[in-house]
Amino acid sequence: MTATTKAVNYTAEQEATISALAGAGKLTSADAEKLAEQFGKTVKSVVAKLSRMGVYQKKEHLTKTGEKVVKKDEHADAIGAILRLTEAETDSLTKANKTALQKIFEALANSKPIEG
Repeated sequence: MTATTKAVNYTAEQEATISALAGAGKLTSADAEKLAEQFGKTVKSVVAKLSRMGVYQKKEHLTKTGEKVVKKDEHADAIGAILRLTEAETDSLTKANKTALQKIFEALANSKPIEG
Protein backbone atom coordinates (compact mmCIF):
# COMPACT_ATOMS: atom_id res chain seq x y z
CA MET A 1 0.00 0.00 0.00
CA THR A 2 1.44 3.38 -0.97
CA ALA A 3 1.15 6.46 1.21
CA THR A 4 -0.43 9.48 -0.39
CA THR A 5 0.78 12.95 0.42
CA LYS A 6 -1.70 15.74 0.99
CA ALA A 7 -1.25 18.82 -1.16
CA VAL A 8 -0.53 21.87 0.97
CA ASN A 9 -3.01 24.60 0.12
CA TYR A 10 -1.63 27.24 2.51
CA THR A 11 2.06 27.79 3.14
CA ALA A 12 3.54 28.18 6.60
CA GLU A 13 4.11 31.85 5.78
CA GLN A 14 0.41 32.35 4.90
CA GLU A 15 -0.64 30.61 8.12
CA ALA A 16 1.75 32.85 10.07
CA THR A 17 0.15 35.92 8.45
CA ILE A 18 -3.29 34.66 9.49
CA SER A 19 -2.11 33.94 13.05
CA ALA A 20 -0.55 37.41 13.33
CA LEU A 21 -3.78 39.08 12.20
CA ALA A 22 -5.84 36.88 14.52
CA GLY A 23 -3.65 37.79 17.47
CA ALA A 24 -5.85 40.84 17.97
CA GLY A 25 -9.05 38.73 18.00
CA LYS A 26 -11.40 36.92 15.65
CA LEU A 27 -11.31 37.67 11.92
CA THR A 28 -14.42 38.69 9.98
CA SER A 29 -15.62 38.19 6.42
CA ALA A 30 -14.03 41.54 5.50
CA ASP A 31 -10.69 40.21 6.73
CA ALA A 32 -11.25 37.01 4.75
CA GLU A 33 -11.84 39.03 1.58
CA LYS A 34 -8.57 40.95 2.07
CA LEU A 35 -6.63 37.75 2.75
CA ALA A 36 -8.19 36.05 -0.29
CA GLU A 37 -7.00 38.88 -2.52
CA GLN A 38 -3.55 38.87 -0.88
CA PHE A 39 -3.12 35.08 -1.17
CA GLY A 40 -4.79 34.67 -4.58
CA LYS A 41 -7.41 32.33 -3.09
CA THR A 42 -11.20 32.33 -3.06
CA VAL A 43 -13.01 33.91 -0.13
CA LYS A 44 -14.64 30.54 0.65
CA SER A 45 -11.24 28.88 0.84
CA VAL A 46 -9.92 31.52 3.23
CA VAL A 47 -13.07 31.34 5.40
CA ALA A 48 -12.67 27.56 5.59
CA LYS A 49 -9.01 27.92 6.60
CA LEU A 50 -9.85 30.55 9.23
CA SER A 51 -12.58 28.28 10.60
CA ARG A 52 -10.21 25.30 10.81
CA MET A 53 -7.72 27.51 12.65
CA GLY A 54 -10.47 28.64 15.03
CA VAL A 55 -10.07 32.35 14.29
CA TYR A 56 -13.15 33.11 12.15
CA GLN A 57 -16.06 35.15 13.50
CA LYS A 58 -19.08 34.22 11.41
CA LYS A 59 -21.45 36.91 10.23
CA GLU A 60 -24.28 37.49 12.70
CA HIS A 61 -27.71 37.20 11.13
CA LEU A 62 -30.06 40.11 11.76
CA THR A 63 -33.77 40.67 11.23
CA LYS A 64 -35.11 43.24 8.76
CA THR A 65 -35.22 45.74 11.62
CA GLY A 66 -31.55 45.12 12.42
CA GLU A 67 -32.16 43.14 15.62
CA LYS A 68 -30.50 39.85 16.50
CA VAL A 69 -32.51 36.82 15.37
CA VAL A 70 -34.24 35.03 18.25
CA LYS A 71 -35.49 31.50 17.59
CA LYS A 72 -38.95 30.29 18.55
CA ASP A 73 -37.43 27.78 20.97
CA GLU A 74 -35.77 30.61 22.90
CA HIS A 75 -39.08 32.48 23.23
CA ALA A 76 -40.88 29.28 24.26
CA ASP A 77 -38.19 28.48 26.86
CA ALA A 78 -38.40 31.99 28.30
CA ILE A 79 -42.20 31.85 28.50
CA GLY A 80 -42.00 28.40 30.06
CA ALA A 81 -39.58 29.66 32.71
CA ILE A 82 -41.75 32.67 33.56
CA LEU A 83 -44.91 30.55 33.84
CA ARG A 84 -43.12 27.55 35.40
CA LEU A 85 -44.38 25.21 32.68
CA THR A 86 -43.35 21.58 32.37
CA GLU A 87 -40.96 20.61 29.59
CA ALA A 88 -43.82 19.07 27.59
CA GLU A 89 -45.90 22.24 27.95
CA THR A 90 -42.94 24.37 26.90
CA ASP A 91 -42.27 22.11 23.88
CA SER A 92 -45.87 22.54 22.75
CA LEU A 93 -45.37 26.32 22.66
CA THR A 94 -42.83 25.96 19.85
CA LYS A 95 -45.70 25.05 17.52
CA ALA A 96 -47.16 28.55 17.95
CA ASN A 97 -46.56 31.45 15.57
CA LYS A 98 -43.26 33.27 16.27
CA THR A 99 -44.89 36.70 16.34
CA ALA A 100 -47.46 35.47 18.88
CA LEU A 101 -44.67 34.03 21.04
CA GLN A 102 -42.79 37.34 20.90
CA LYS A 103 -45.89 39.29 21.97
CA ILE A 104 -46.68 36.84 24.79
CA PHE A 105 -43.08 37.00 26.03
CA GLU A 106 -43.03 40.82 25.95
CA ALA A 107 -46.34 40.99 27.83
CA LEU A 108 -45.10 38.51 30.46
CA ALA A 109 -41.75 40.25 30.78
CA ASN A 110 -43.53 43.52 31.61
CA SER A 111 -45.92 41.94 34.14
CA LYS A 112 -45.59 40.98 37.79
CA PRO A 113 -44.13 37.53 38.56
CA ILE A 114 -46.41 34.72 39.72
CA GLU A 115 -46.23 34.21 43.48
CA GLY A 116 -45.94 30.74 44.94
